[in-house]
Formats: sequence, structure tokens, C-alpha cells
Amino acid sequence: MLSETPRLPHPITWAEQDDLFRRLPAHLARMALFAVNTGLRDSNVCGLQWQWEITVPEVNRSVFVVPPEAFKSKRPHVVVLNDVAWSIIKSQRGKHPIWVFPYRSRRVGTMNNSGWQDARRAAGLRSVRVHDLRHTFACRLRAAGVSAENREVLLGHANQSMAGHYASADVGRLLDQANLVLNRTGTRTLLRVADDHHGAAPVGGHVPAPERGGSGFARQVPDTRRVAQERWITGFHSGPTATGEDLVSGRPSL
Repeated sequence: MLSETPRLPHPITWAEQDDLFRRLPAHLARMALFAVNTGLRDSNVCGLQWQWEITVPEVNRSVFVVPPEAFKSKRPHVVVLNDVAWSIIKSQRGKHPIWVFPYRSRRVGTMNNSGWQDARRAAGLRSVRVHDLRHTFACRLRAAGVSAENREVLLGHANQSMAGHYASADVGRLLDQANLVLNRTGTRTLLRVADDHHGAAPVGGHVPAPERGGSGFARQVPDTRRVAQERWITGFHSGPTATGEDLVSGRPSL
């Protein structure tokens, strides 16, 4: 594991995510995309196990219950899978009997490896750490209007836990909330407290969304089925949010 020095959080923008993730090795890009859509810490993504998966038929997907000994708060945590996270889980099935995100048939020790370091350097994001993917998820939840209580449950903070009573209604409600982070026009947030060149910017401030018929809209919507499939799998879709069915089937959502 490469050492890191303490510093303030650096949530990433959508443009930074696109640039960084496309430079990562494929297995690491999937892990990073999963992290930014679940808020899981590095150790929990690397150590995620299939035996922790529990099917919730009412919402037509699963959750993962991370046991207390594997979670920082020492409480069990239910990982709610939004549409992108669920599509990644489906793509990982059959790769290893134990680990959800293996590499060369072995458990990945950390995402903070040379592949991550090289990619962030090439993207000009030297200050971005793996843990910033968790900060990004939290910021996007807040920007989308998710309540503090629901954010705490989704992130697994110590003072909120649903692991003892993960009723299907709770999972369904939280799934809807977690899917809100997929809408880029709804979470296009100025995440920097201050910018060295442009002055202060409020955290949580929204950039106006482009008009549907405006010049930028055509670039946000996939043109073909192939492009839609590639962008959903790698996390580079920049248009309106697709439904879970669209993500799983690969159909573009226009």
C-alpha cells in the first residue's frame, strides 16, 4: 500500500470522474465506480465477499451486509446497490468464489496502488485519494436532496444502522435515494469550498442544467446502443438517469 499524507477531503466532479476512471485499469475502474456509487471505503470494496449477499425479492436485487468486524464503526452495514452498483455486481459474478472484486484470482489489497497513482497523476488529480470516492457519494446525496438521516444510513455512520431490520420497504426507499446520485443534472454541484483562481464557491451550489433542446444536450445522450452499453459499464454516461432495467439490459435511456 502506498502511503498518503493527511489533507482535506476532495470530492470529485463528474468531469474529473470521467477523466480519472477512463485512465484506470479495467478492474480498478469497476471498483472505483462501485465505491463512488455506494460510499464504501477502500477496505470494504477490496474485501467484499459473496457470502455477505442477501437477496431482496421485493426490489428485484440484493444487498450486501458487511459484518461488524469488517466495518469501521464495528456495526453491521447494509450496502444498498443503486442501478450502477447493481450492474457491476452482475458483471462480477462467477469471477471468484469468495471475493467480489478479485484480480488475477486473488483479493486486491488496496485500490491505492500504482494503477490508481498513475491514473490520478495523468488526470492532474494528485490530491484525490480513494477515500474521496466516499466523500463524493456523500456530497452527491446531499446535492440531490437526500435527508441527513438517509445519508447516514447509506454511508453506514455509527449513529444510524438498518442492519438489524433491513425490511424490504426500507431497502426500496433507500434504493430510490441512492439512485438519485445517477442524475448528473440533479447533482451537478460546486464541490469546492474555494478555488485558487476563481474565488470561493459554496458547497452544494447548483450549476444550472442545460435546456433539453440546447446545444449541449446532444452530447449528453448516447447515440447508439453500443455507446450506451460502454458508458454504463464504465460509468461515463453523462445524460439523464436510466432505469435499472435499462442498465441491466444495456438499452439506452433517452
